[in-house]
Amino acid sequence: MFYRENGQFKTSYAADQQIFPIAQDRWAVMAIVAFAFIGVPMLADEYMFRAILIPFVILSLAALGVNILVGYCGQISLGSGAFMAVGAYAAYNTYVRIDGMPLIVALLSGGFFATLVGVFFGIPSLRVKGLYLAVATLAAQFFCDWAFLRIGWFTHGNPSGSVSVSNLQVLGWAINNPLNKYLFCLAVLVVFALLAKNLVRSAIGREWMAIRDMDVAAAVIGIRPMYAKLTAFAVSSFIVGVAGALWGFVHLGSWEPAAFSVDRSFQLLFMVIIGGMGSIMGSFFGAAFIVVLPIFLNQFLPALGDVVGITISTAAVSHTELMIFGALIVWFLIVEPHGLARLWSVGKQKLRLWPFPH
Repeated sequence: MFYRENGQFKTSYAADQQIFPIAQDRWAVMAIVAFAFIGVPMLADEYMFRAILIPFVILSLAALGVNILVGYCGQISLGSGAFMAVGAYAAYNTYVRIDGMPLIVALLSGGFFATLVGVFFGIPSLRVKGLYLAVATLAAQFFCDWAFLRIGWFTHGNPSGSVSVSNLQVLGWAINNPLNKYLFCLAVLVVFALLAKNLVRSAIGREWMAIRDMDVAAAVIGIRPMYAKLTAFAVSSFIVGVAGALWGFVHLGSWEPAAFSVDRSFQLLFMVIIGGMGSIMGSFFGAAFIVVLPIFLNQFLPALGDVVGITISTAAVSHTELMIFGALIVWFLIVEPHGLARLWSVGKQKLRLWPFPH
């Protein structure tokens, strides 16, 4: 009964087109955001910030970018890790080569250069699709891995390919402890999530979804496939590039190309599949699932082994994690292709009718 829309009348077009037209959704989202900014810092310890919260926030941002390309536009990409690497190394070079470069501008420059690379490797999407497009974007992964490892200019002359940053600050606010890092990344995530939510509801967002559903029919009604696909690659690569810069600057502090390997690309794709393709909320669900599950298994499996009298090694835990990931992906593709976001949507629909039969 508490999730009814009775009495919530819309008296203008702007009111009808709100991001959250139902009052309960608006209050719930504002409460969640307020708790994330105020409640979480009061409850979490340093380990939770470093191991769970900061990776979750940054990977949610990256999954948001991948979801725009894969979920909303239907263009399969296996080069997300490469775009993260481009964002991280471009932001690093901008930050260290230009004196007095603000951190925010450096991070956005990482997104800008990732956009250029993403659009370049997105050009094959104009002629190929499906598995062939996935292979074309996978080429970006191997090319970027080679470039950042072999070309010394990107790493400022470091032959190992490893770079590092320190003394980060924004407008005099030092980002030097886990709490400040979490709050900074969370603020960036909230801004980009709001922009992405508005973008997918706009004209270009509807063009992306039309291309995803049936590109031939979309072209017949006047949608330009080249414009729609390349803009999806551009927006997605920009968000993923900013996430890569945050991953290197804020989470790692010191990194090398292996931090953005092909495993990262698959991880982001798994987030979108499990969380829900074509859903902003699904990006958060998928990131939370991928971040929390390994930590849960690392704690649960050894404890279970102690109970039954079996010693479970770290390698066994790692292999079990991969098997569970694979099984879950297959299960979601068969049982619920739209992921956790669809289950969330179904739950809300049932709440609208509860306690009446449906």
